[in-house]
Amino acid sequence: MIHSAADIQSKSIGENTSIWQYVVILEKAVIGSNCNICSHCFIENCVRIGDRVTIKCGVQLWDGITVEDDVFIGPNATFTNDKYPRSKFYKTPAETLIKKGASIGANASIQCGITVGENAIVGMGAVVLTDVSPNTVVVGNPAREIKKIDTQIQNPGAISC
Repeated sequence: MIHSAADIQSKSIGENTSIWQYVVILEKAVIGSNCNICSHCFIENCVRIGDRVTIKCGVQLWDGITVEDDVFIGPNATFTNDKYPRSKFYKTPAETLIKKGASIGANASIQCGITVGENAIVGMGAVVLTDVSPNTVVVGNPAREIKKIDTQIQNPGAISC
């Protein structure tokens, strides 16, 4: 499903991916299957998104960002791709990797050039300046590890409203 108010220039979008209103996806972006990209998102050219990814409202993904399968990105999470930006001074974007199963909380800020490990959780509002280890929870400014995640926890199922 692609909402009629979305501007989708890419032809590389997987099956059963939902793209909501006011989303812009540039021509060279690659998006997997069964994703949900909520309203008011922007996805630049050199971005790769895996399968079953949820990107909530107000997220911009810039050149150099790779999001692996089963990732959750909360509303208004912020990503960068240049540690030292200058107007009209262009360079190769830094590469940022969000590994399989990771979750990024609402309003978190992710500095470019880092890796968020498999199944890691970045708490809401965290400012992530260094790599995040797999199976950990990080919070705060700057983000710091507060605990390890039990990878054996099963999804308890949907909550009905």
